[in-house]
Amino acid sequence: MPEQRPGSFSSAARTIAGGVRHARAPFAVAVAASAVYGLGTAATGWWVGRTTSEVVVPALAAASAAGGRGAGGAGAAAAATLGAGDVWRAGGALALIFAVTVVAVLFRRIAAGVTMFGVQAHYRRAVTRRYLDLPLAWHRQRSTGQLLNHASSDVDTTWQVLAPLPMAIGTVVMLLASAWFMLTADPVLGAVALSVVPLLVAGSVLYRRRVSPIIARSQAMRGEVASVAHESFEGALVVKVLGRADVEHARFAGSAQRLREANTAAGATRGAFDAVIDALPALGTLAVLGVGAARIAAGTSTAGDVVQVAYLLTLLAFPVRAIGWVLSDLPRVVVGHERLAGVLDAPLRPQPPATALPGDGGRAAAAASVQSVTVRHPAADPGTPPALDAVSLDVAAGTTVAVVGGTGSGKSTLAGLLLRLVDPVSGRVLLDGVDLAALRDGPLAGAVALVPQQVFVFDDTVRENVTLGLEGEDRVGDEGVWAALRAASADSFVAALPHGLDTQVGERGTSLSGGQRQRLAIARALVRRPRLLVLDDATSALDPAVERQVLDALRTSSGDAAAPTVVVVAYRPATIALADEVVHLEGGAVVDRGRPGELAERDPGYRELVTAYARAAAERTAAR
Repeated sequence: MPEQRPGSFSSAARTIAGGVRHARAPFAVAVAASAVYGLGTAATGWWVGRTTSEVVVPALAAASAAGGRGAGGAGAAAAATLGAGDVWRAGGALALIFAVTVVAVLFRRIAAGVTMFGVQAHYRRAVTRRYLDLPLAWHRQRSTGQLLNHASSDVDTTWQVLAPLPMAIGTVVMLLASAWFMLTADPVLGAVALSVVPLLVAGSVLYRRRVSPIIARSQAMRGEVASVAHESFEGALVVKVLGRADVEHARFAGSAQRLREANTAAGATRGAFDAVIDALPALGTLAVLGVGAARIAAGTSTAGDVVQVAYLLTLLAFPVRAIGWVLSDLPRVVVGHERLAGVLDAPLRPQPPATALPGDGGRAAAAASVQSVTVRHPAADPGTPPALDAVSLDVAAGTTVAVVGGTGSGKSTLAGLLLRLVDPVSGRVLLDGVDLAALRDGPLAGAVALVPQQVFVFDDTVRENVTLGLEGEDRVGDEGVWAALRAASADSFVAALPHGLDTQVGERGTSLSGGQRQRLAIARALVRRPRLLVLDDATSALDPAVERQVLDALRTSSGDAAAPTVVVVAYRPATIALADEVVHLEGGAVVDRGRPGELAERDPGYRELVTAYARAAAERTAAR
């Protein structure tokens, strides 16, 4: 089967059919109501034509005869055949048809809205769910603005066609019924009226070919605008401090202008198409009147037939626009769905059958082992050295291991390996002897916790920022929250807040200092009672005394949970001195490992790193 061209009718039809499956009932109601509306509208034209022939023309003839010949003769006979009851029956039938079509329109609009918003909600949930399931490496290759655009603009663009679609289907029913009434009234006039249909089809094909690339560019530019805006908002402090407001404004203005140009081009193309759609039925009506007048003069047609055909074609003028709306939206449907498919069809990390970790029941500290692991980042150039190169490391249960190295040495990559945020190209990572690749995400997240370099605090209460919605058997009461805060040396500042655990900390924790946010993040990790805790430079904003309190607390058992195994990425001597063992990384490889004092004696690179920090601190003190 030949591959379908992007933007083709068949591609759009498959996409729409897939979306409708998520809202079958309301869509069926909308289509049925629209079909009733279409039949009712066609019936209106048929009844107007019949009333013209059987009521209006005889009445005019009677009036003309009565005026020309008086009350007797042919005029009296014509009047005798037409009574008030005939007029009321004709008007009553027309009113009934109108009432049915009004009710049908009401049901169609409500059901179509339910369909569109329901499908949009389904896909918005599906996209955000996919974001949560996709690996971190996938997210690192995409901008936040693009991700936001997928969940908002692309979803709206793809499924907004579902609002006019039922009306368009009803219009097709109306066209078929109207065609029957036209052709049975007068085949010639019916053929003249229906000649506009091929023109509509031809115009729609040309429109799709013209507008598809414009729509694709417009959607891409929406993502670019969102990305630039997001970067400017996120970097507001940098923009303000460095006086880059004008530069950022110009950058955003450029993206907005390109989006404007794409939208303007799409709007101009659609405007021309809509004008043609509007003009064709009007031109067809004029043609029907012209041909109809000639046929009446020749005696081959009646006034009722002409009125019926012309009226039906006039009624079709607005509903036919619904077909135009749908046809003009088809390229947007295809482009939007292709962008969503890039998310929904992105490969997930395989989830193997659940494997239990030894010691999970008692929350015992876990041992970790990294065996000949090599890691390459997906976005790195082919010639770039690996982030980690054949690294091996064993971390005994219950110990504290400090990972030390220069910038770009692979410390954070090693930390990510222990939580499977990064997958190795080769080698294995084990937790209590179980390969992480054999664990589902759930058991791993329950056993290992990370406090990253950049702490994220939600715009919520302190309690919710610590628990993050723990429920069921993992639910934690206030006592457990306070215990975690004490272990993170955060209980004193939280107790001093206006509402304690119920204090709103603001967006990204703006009401808290950097050190307070770090301690809150540590409490968030500890409240889950992890068996392995990874601190990726997570105490950098703490003063040495508080840092020592935190690290000492991590080495102490609490309640039914043993002290976790701790892997800390560190650079301060005071932090490193608290570790049972130090691992020195450089260039993605382990240079040496051992106790802090031993390593300082035999590893000049490590000695340079730790003394450099001490020298810098001494220089700052002397400068004061």
